[in-house]
Amino acid sequence: MPSRRGPVAVLALLAVLVTVLAALTTPAAAAASTLNQLARAQGKYFGSATDNPELSDGAYTAILGGGEFGSTTPGNSMKWDATEPQQNQFSYAQGDAVVDFADAHDMMVRAHTLVWHNQLPNWLTSGNWSAPQLTSILQNHIANVAGHYKGEVYSWDVVNEPFNEDGTYRSDLWYNTLGSGYIATALRAARAADPNAKLYINDYNTEGSGAKSDAMYDLVKSLKAQGVPIDGVGFQAHLAVQYGFPSGMQANLQRFADLGVDVAITELDVRMELPADSAKVATQATYYANVTKACMAVARCVGITIWDYTDKYSWVPGTFSGQGSALPWDENLNKKPSVYDAIATALGGSGDGGGGGTANCEVAYSTNDWGSGFTANITLTNQGPAISGWTLKYSYAGDQRLSQGWSGTWSQSGKDVSVTNAGWNGTLTTGASTSIGANFTYSGSNTAPTAFTLNGTTCD
Repeated sequence: MPSRRGPVAVLALLAVLVTVLAALTTPAAAAASTLNQLARAQGKYFGSATDNPELSDGAYTAILGGGEFGSTTPGNSMKWDATEPQQNQFSYAQGDAVVDFADAHDMMVRAHTLVWHNQLPNWLTSGNWSAPQLTSILQNHIANVAGHYKGEVYSWDVVNEPFNEDGTYRSDLWYNTLGSGYIATALRAARAADPNAKLYINDYNTEGSGAKSDAMYDLVKSLKAQGVPIDGVGFQAHLAVQYGFPSGMQANLQRFADLGVDVAITELDVRMELPADSAKVATQATYYANVTKACMAVARCVGITIWDYTDKYSWVPGTFSGQGSALPWDENLNKKPSVYDAIATALGGSGDGGGGGTANCEVAYSTNDWGSGFTANITLTNQGPAISGWTLKYSYAGDQRLSQGWSGTWSQSGKDVSVTNAGWNGTLTTGASTSIGANFTYSGSNTAPTAFTLNGTTCD
């Protein structure tokens, strides 16, 4: 067949080749500035869940679709109560809105979820179904919903949370009527509806070793032996600083990968008992880093999804009384520099305090000195692109010791001082300034610092 490529097409192809070659000759980590770019440099993705109410928040969607994330998961809009509220009456408007947003912002979609014990419509839970009837209902639902999104989603969490904590099957509508065979039935129906979507089983508290993860391992091994289509296992990773980190997480992910399936971190957050303090935040940052490192170390760990990116829309406070502050962005949509930094570093980045790019800055430093102590007054001006979340660092030459600080979170290690933004002054547009201060004690000389860095970049 004669080629249809004319001169314009050839030029376009050459342009693409030049772009690809340029990318190949640029060090991946150096070129990357967002979490997803860092993950992509490692052959993985970094994503955030979302939900329909959030999509009307322009400041929120600017970050969600601004390149920081390469995938999204609809938190609720593809569940059974949303997609089949009445038997055989399907509704896709909310799910479509998430898919449309993802398409418009070059994000893939992890679809969630086809079969779950929760959020089922009343018509389904109140029915006195025989096994053949419920099997037909299950297959019909999956054929319609997964069929509607055929070719538009990367993967499906086909079955969500099938196990109890002790590794027994959850007693619910599906298991009580159909036995454990409902899982294979659902996976086969999903494969028939969308042959190209990756099919997952998803659960929580399976991240480390234990009875529940052993049960999931045995299930996946059995499904593989039966020839049932299963492509991956999702590890939700709803963690809490007060409960410790999952034991042997990397080894656990690897043993599932060794069964011949992908693994993914699907709903990551790290909650704490409020109020937050520096020790809890430090533990939280370590947990985020440890999860990320575990995924990076397993070749078949395809990516990480956080369960929304901001505390503003976190599910945690409404579910766990007195707990929160679970996500890498605060409720004002500012990055939490230490948490963001920990994730970025674990992804292979340099860890610049969560500034999201190069920062040109100017610092004005002055003191009010009373002999044995002083107040340091600092005005920071952003002369570069707008930043969301910042960390200012500098060092003293003498024995100046931090007493207290304000308008930011201050810390000192030896002679090195670090301050991260408060909730209200984390966003600095080009030309914007913020003033911060702290009290110090000292003996001897009180020499002013000579160099400051903002998010890793030297200030004037």
